[in-house]
Amino acid sequence: MSEAMLSKVRKLLAQAEDPACTPAESAAFTAKATELVARYGVDRALLAARDPATDPVGDRVVDVVAPYARDKVGLLAAVADPMRCRCVRRRQGAGFAMHLFGFASDLERVELLFTSLLVQAAHGLAGKPVPPGEHPAAFRRTWLAGFAHAVADRLRAAEADAVVESGAPSVALVLADRSDRVQRRLAEVYPRLRTAAPRRLAGSGFGSGAEAGRRADLGGTGVTTGPTRGIAW
Repeated sequence: MSEAMLSKVRKLLAQAEDPACTPAESAAFTAKATELVARYGVDRALLAARDPATDPVGDRVVDVVAPYARDKVGLLAAVADPMRCRCVRRRQGAGFAMHLFGFASDLERVELLFTSLLVQAAHGLAGKPVPPGEHPAAFRRTWLAGFAHAVADRLRAAEADAVVESGAPSVALVLADRSDRVQRRLAEVYPRLRTAAPRRLAGSGFGSGAEAGRRADLGGTGVTTGPTRGIAW
């Protein structure tokens, strides 16, 4: 992602995270940051349509560690899919190695945003008490599922808005072609890939997790995933 774009996004998120901001002001700053990230994705796609060398199809592996590794994998998939990336989950010890496929600019957006959302999710869980009588792990897993669900919905909306606002009549075809090329690349590497069975979760945290996901900053902050006080993350 260009330094100019990163600078704009970081400034907006710094304003959104200012304790002096009202909830409405914070939401407005965050929405603008999300809009810029989505617009960047469309701009890079159109540029690559004219000059493919600027944004090649590629892949990278992201290590997702325990605890709650499977739930973090769900969050990564929730970020990757709206940004036209695909991922394959591979077991790696107590965690997973997520093999991501996509164009270079989209992979960059996914990894940057996922890193930020991991920290935000950890903070949200640390501040959310487990209801009396409920198993902490069950509550946290459903909270994370709700968080990921809300994030995915917001990202899809932002990406769709960026397409409309671009005004380029060919952008839908360009993005569809990019999605097809990513899928073909994945199929070349994993020709016999199987779809995982739907996961069943028990716990009451989905609603509060979704609420936190709707408030989350979706611009990427460039933070690292160090230990977070208050929860074994």
